[in-house]
Amino acid sequence: MRKNVYNILKGAFLVSDDSFKNWRVIVFVSFLAFIMIASSHSADKKVHQIARMNDEVKELRSAFVDGRSKLMRVKMESSILNKMVEKGLMPSEIPPRKIKVKINK
Repeated sequence: MRKNVYNILKGAFLVSDDSFKNWRVIVFVSFLAFIMIASSHSADKKVHQIARMNDEVKELRSAFVDGRSKLMRVKMESSILNKMVEKGLMPSEIPPRKIKVKINK
């Protein structure tokens, strides 16, 4: 047992006559480790992208709510009347009337 551990620590399994099988396993395990690391980096990148997009969605939503509230204030009748008074226009004192057109055939 002690001799086997010593041979592993020395790396004798890499330089022995039948080491080709060992090298194939080592290369295969290294390739799998490389794929696992690449997959992990890809997943982390996507997590950061999702977080950035969530922040952007929150910003756009707040901008939308702010724009909608400004629009509601601008559309109010009192603000329209104030702007028209500044330009010299006054509301009509005569109420509007319906015009009915009769066509005789």
